[in-house]
Amino acid sequence: MPFLTVGLVVALLVFLASVRVVREYERLVVFRLGRLAGARGPGLILLVPYLERGLKVGLRTVTSNLATQETVTRDGVAVRVNAVLWHKVNDPVLAVISVENRDSAVILAAETTLRDIIGQNDLDGLLKARDRANDLLRENLAGAVAKWGIEIVGVEIKDLDIPENMQRAIAKEAEAIREQRARIIKAEGEFKAAEMLSAAAKTISGQPGALELRRLQTLTEIGAEHNSTIVVAMPMETMTGVAATAGIARAVAGETGG
Repeated sequence: MPFLTVGLVVALLVFLASVRVVREYERLVVFRLGRLAGARGPGLILLVPYLERGLKVGLRTVTSNLATQETVTRDGVAVRVNAVLWHKVNDPVLAVISVENRDSAVILAAETTLRDIIGQNDLDGLLKARDRANDLLRENLAGAVAKWGIEIVGVEIKDLDIPENMQRAIAKEAEAIREQRARIIKAEGEFKAAEMLSAAAKTISGQPGALELRRLQTLTEIGAEHNSTIVVAMPMETMTGVAATAGIARAVAGETGG
């Protein structure tokens, strides 16, 4: 009877030692006598005692902050840049048998790729088209870590620090661009105004009455804005007659020599 009790206890202990519970976001990579037996899970997994051994691998996305990298752009500007990396395991077997300390390996590969991407781009391109640099970084890094069973979910350049003298130069360039745009807009406005004035002059020259109406309208505006000003309006016909009389008088004086 004691032997039976001991046997039951030993069997229970062996059974408990062979049971593994694998969560939904995990996989169990099983080795049988040192040889790969595949990945199992999720759920309740039974291992052959002393013959099989399992290693759990998480499948959730891991977020990592890349250390600040000091490098030089293609146009020779020294910059300090850091980034954020999101990655996860998509092949548990490769993640176990092909690389040791996979998270550290991915981070080191990302930092190296980040320096390479910065060196392949000009500073202006990095500042104005950071999305393109992020896409290129993700594509290059994804190809480098795919052999480890790792998927790059995303990578984004977070901070890009440049020297103060370059910051001042960029600010001056932006100010010059804004000033140029303002001058162009002003010139376009003056050009359109000149076109409209020219069209108005042609219309008025073809309609003498329109000029008289415009003159009366101007007098009305002056009277409304400057009440202390006395304006004497003379018809255009009177002014034309006076001008004609003056012309005749000058002509007669010229003929008589006086």
